[in-house]
Amino acid sequence: MVKKRRITPFDLRNMNVLREPQFSPQGDKVAFIRQYITEDDEYISHLFMQDTSQEVAKQWTFGNGTVLNPRFSPDGNWLTFVVKHEKNQQPQLYLMAVDGGEGKCITNLAGGATQPVWSPDSSKILFATKFEKGRATVKGEAPLRDEKPQPLVVDNIKYKSDADGFFDNKYKQLALYNMVDETVHFLTDDDFHHEPGHWSPDSQSITYTSNKHEEEYLLSDVYVLDIATSKHRCLTNGIGLFKHGNFSPDGQYVACIGHEKDYAGATHSKLWLIELASLQRTCLTTDWDVHIGDVAIGDLSSGHPSIGPLWSEDNTCLYVLSSTAGNTNLFQVSLNKEIKKLTTGEHHLYAFHIHEKTNQAVAAISSPTNPGELYLINLTAGEMTAFTTMNKPLLDAVYLQEPEEIVCKSRDGLAVQGWLLKPYNYKEGESYPGILQIHGGPHAMYANTFFHEFQLLAAEGYTVFYCNPRGSHGYGQAFVNACRGDYGGMDYEDIMSFTDTILAKYPWIDKERLGVTGGSYGGFMTNWITSHTHRFKAAATLRCISNWISFYGVSDIGYFFTEWEIGADFLDDPDKLWKHSPLKYVNHIETPLLIMHGEHDYRCPIDQAEQLFISLKQRGKETRFVRFPEANHELSRSGPPHLRLARLEELINWFNTHLN
Repeated sequence: MVKKRRITPFDLRNMNVLREPQFSPQGDKVAFIRQYITEDDEYISHLFMQDTSQEVAKQWTFGNGTVLNPRFSPDGNWLTFVVKHEKNQQPQLYLMAVDGGEGKCITNLAGGATQPVWSPDSSKILFATKFEKGRATVKGEAPLRDEKPQPLVVDNIKYKSDADGFFDNKYKQLALYNMVDETVHFLTDDDFHHEPGHWSPDSQSITYTSNKHEEEYLLSDVYVLDIATSKHRCLTNGIGLFKHGNFSPDGQYVACIGHEKDYAGATHSKLWLIELASLQRTCLTTDWDVHIGDVAIGDLSSGHPSIGPLWSEDNTCLYVLSSTAGNTNLFQVSLNKEIKKLTTGEHHLYAFHIHEKTNQAVAAISSPTNPGELYLINLTAGEMTAFTTMNKPLLDAVYLQEPEEIVCKSRDGLAVQGWLLKPYNYKEGESYPGILQIHGGPHAMYANTFFHEFQLLAAEGYTVFYCNPRGSHGYGQAFVNACRGDYGGMDYEDIMSFTDTILAKYPWIDKERLGVTGGSYGGFMTNWITSHTHRFKAAATLRCISNWISFYGVSDIGYFFTEWEIGADFLDDPDKLWKHSPLKYVNHIETPLLIMHGEHDYRCPIDQAEQLFISLKQRGKETRFVRFPEANHELSRSGPPHLRLARLEELINWFNTHLN
């Protein structure tokens, strides 16, 4: 048997991310997107089609650029998808006949075209485009050459976002493409964003999500729009965060996902049913203490588009994802609130589609030793059959470590779940350094999903261990809410108790050679740990928070996140924000600290890293500051590939220098 090699940073180029699987109306084909990184360090994604009776997929699009959002027309004749050819070009809708032929670009909009949704009669395509209120254009506008930068006038508190940068006064609007006369019709022209939802079964109305409350920045409502009369109807009345409205097949209900902000940003999303005649709203998962949706954290990609809840054809139940105890799986929720788990296993099911006539689901599933493949699932038996093998060449070549699950008791008796990866070529009787990883969020979940960075550190000879401290999703509403107002308190104790458990259970881990690292909230906690204990020999903080007072005014979410999470507003109680700021305790930091940050990070802006670095340097502490141009908060997951590689190399070199 040929020994498999160690995984390397450059294996990012050998990994395929499969997303957005979609059944054809007949159930005999599946369209999906394959994303990968080229040798030139560019992201490429293409459309593939595979018959359910065959083992090999056919590639339908070629060349550079990205393809996303494949959607079959209900009559089975057409496939629409979104194409973005060049980095600075706007994405546009394309149309291709299912029985063959070339794709045709059907939009040419200055604001692009994304998120296509077919009407049930296959005559129209709902989609999203961007333009400034009153300035909708059918033709695309060529970019001006040598355009000089202009002042940015800001009159809205939400003037920037980590995903989109500074706001340019262009709002996401709703539009229709008519298949009969090949024209575009704009449905909205407002000064707020709209997210397209689904069609009514008679093709006369649509759902969409929007926040139309100027005085309240943190709301989203589900609306119904009658196409013929242009009448808008709000279904959720400005009381929370709701999205993904979907009509029932009989047209009497709309199902959606959301919550009423009972625990601010730590609130579980629930599944809701709204009767259209009366607007009576019923929570179908009131007694089910789980979060509806996928909150698992990995580093191959982020932002897998969600299609929301899917209805059964007989109007009796809905299909949703849920994240529990380190796994995401597919569930069926009936209108009488009965819950049925359709898939089992220790894995991360991050995308799915249902075809009830064939009694099948197609799902994209990742595990700790597989970046992800598509599977066909028998909805009755729950049996899964591998459908694609696009990552097989990589898996045949590299050794990947299976995690061992560990559950420990925190200082107050609370159970904390975690995992450990043994180092590559582990041998009994030898001693190995260990690295503690801490996830961001904090309301997210380490899961049984693929994590290239973890496998890479294990390949370098490190024991990698990680857990879900209080504040994480997956363990009930009380657990996910438990860190609010107590950052650096019992969440810190959870992580330290987990570390103690690991060292006791695995005595071959050298407690004198421990490292710690994490990003975002994990960066905050890394800073907090190094300022409250000297047990770690080296640390690396990524896209971190060091000062909650400055975070309040510079982060795209700071003005509400500090109050939601720390429990204080800067103007009312700056002392509490400072109490929970690692920068306050910088004099206690003795651990050599690597600081890495993206220049364009608007979620945790780079001033957080700058303050920490300058403070450490002023005190003569060992530190290294690495700034990544053109990178935002998503650097480690979807940032420029060459910078992702540089980041991994910096991380490895830092720990190799200090722990070996």
